[in-house]
Amino acid sequence: MAKKVLVIEDDKDIRDTMTYALEDAGYEVVSSETARVLKRLSDISPDIILLDNWLTDWSSDANGQQLSKGLKSDPETSHIPVVIVSAVSNIKEIAENGLADGYLKKPFDIADLEAVVKKFTGPPTP
Repeated sequence: MAKKVLVIEDDKDIRDTMTYALEDAGYEVVSSETARVLKRLSDISPDIILLDNWLTDWSSDANGQQLSKGLKSDPETSHIPVVIVSAVSNIKEIAENGLADGYLKKPFDIADLEAVVKKFTGPPTP
């Protein structure tokens, strides 16, 4: 069974690029433009979450940092690696404050995207 990546990214082009690249590398990808997908986390059972820090999802007042902190503070989801994705200059600090396992700075190379996923999930499985 392929490793499953949950991509939460509101920019369609970036979300599509991440999805295509990770599927091409052998990962199963579930993608969403909103954080509402987190309500289905137990059904999705991701091996890693790639979480945009600045979602324009007005159904939630939380940003990626706050969502990550919530996930990492909950015993039921704390084991899932969370990687914050953002173009902000202080992304490392944001990831640390959000208790995230890592971060990926936009714009990113596909090799960097694959490397960060592999770091936390291991190589994709067929």
